[in-house]
Amino acid sequence: MSYYISQSRKNFWHGKFSTFPEDFVVHAISTRLSGVSRAPFDSLNLALHVGDRADDVLTNRIYFAASLDLRAEDITTPNQVHGAQVARVEETDRGRGALSYDDSIAQTDALITNAPNVPLMLCFADCVPILFVDPINRAIGAAHAGWKGTVAKIAAKTLEAMTREFGTEPSECRIGIGPSIGPCCYDVGENVVDECKKNFPSSADELLIERDGKIFFDLWRANEIALVEAGVPIDNIDTARECTCCKSAWYFSYRSARKAGLNETGRIAALIAIKDAVV
Repeated sequence: MSYYISQSRKNFWHGKFSTFPEDFVVHAISTRLSGVSRAPFDSLNLALHVGDRADDVLTNRIYFAASLDLRAEDITTPNQVHGAQVARVEETDRGRGALSYDDSIAQTDALITNAPNVPLMLCFADCVPILFVDPINRAIGAAHAGWKGTVAKIAAKTLEAMTREFGTEPSECRIGIGPSIGPCCYDVGENVVDECKKNFPSSADELLIERDGKIFFDLWRANEIALVEAGVPIDNIDTARECTCCKSAWYFSYRSARKAGLNETGRIAALIAIKDAVV
């Protein structure tokens, strides 16, 4: 299993999971390259809610979607709130949030669907993108796991929703954990330490790493543990292990931007869609 970066024919760079069946889904983790947004959102900012010019974001979405042979107007996005709410997306939800942030699916940090050609897209700048593929029941999901979503085990809750709605068996799922801030850079305060210990009591010593007088939280491993507890074999989980803060030339990173004295930055996106079934 491996996460890798590929260059599309339209000169876009996509993060991909080799374990996802290409005959079933189209997916990508975007980079910050090849867009039209200006600093500090330069250049492929895909979020409408961060203060960037809306026209530039919509142009970026058109370019990004086209690089995957998709239409930007079909993209479906939520209003992310660092919670653990999961929403089922129907065919009638196609395009919600694509052109206007106000039209996004409200108060939601994970989306699931079994509708073909309805691209699910969530935005990130250090938080953890998690993509779900159920090739047996032809269903997908995408989750946004910041520290709050991680300790609330949004990964497991997304699987629970897929099981309830589509009959998904966690043991049959393929999971991709995308680039996010890594344990190399993610130092946290006592409030995060306390929540980690409360929600991962048997794993806190592994997840909380003391170094140079600070405590660092391993978001990647925490989400892996939550998924394994939910019934996903560890061999079915592909973790990118790329730190957005370390690689801020490739990915937007809120922590890196703050270190540079900036209060704003853009967002990469994790996108996944079911292809039409081959007849």
